[in-house]
Order: sequence, then structure tokens, then C-alpha cells
Amino acid sequence: MSYLHYGVDQALVDRVKAKMKNPLVKERVKAEMNGLTKLHLQDPSFVGRLVQRVSAILGEHLNERQRSGIIRFVLDQQIDPNNTFHLLRLWGMFR
Repeated sequence: MSYLHYGVDQALVDRVKAKMKNPLVKERVKAEMNGLTKLHLQDPSFVGRLVQRVSAILGEHLNERQRSGIIRFVLDQQIDPNNTFHLLRLWGMFR
């Protein structure tokens, strides 16, 4: 899985996936993601703030290595949230 190359632990991903099964948490995270564009997801400072807000919603305390790895992962994926194929690719990585 490519996120492992960025220093994102499998245990962290598993915890986040489990927490996202809670409908209230899922809705809060979805609300945070509402309206994002490709330009937002290519701005390192914006992605950093987004990671911080989402980790707070999930109750996950990220160390600096994990946080920077997630930011680099998001930037390198060049995600376009309006492109269904990009979203399917991400879904395949984390299912």
C-alpha cells in the first residue's frame, strides 16, 4: 500500500477506519471535506490545517512524522475530489 511509504502506520489507518464507521464522526469529517477542490489539496499549509482538524475530530494525536507523512501523501496523490476515478483509486487503497 502506497501510504506505508510515507510513514503512515497501518495501525493508524485501521483506527481511523474503525472510527469512521460511527455515523456522527463520519458526518463531521464529511462536513469538513465539503467544498474542497484540487487546488485546496495541493496547498501544503491548507492540507496541514485539514489534517489537524480531522485528527481532532477523530481524537487521534499525530506526531510530527505522521502528520508530515500524511501531508506529503495527500500532495503527491494529486487528488481531485470532483474526479470519480481519483476517489475510486483512494477507496481501493484504504478498503
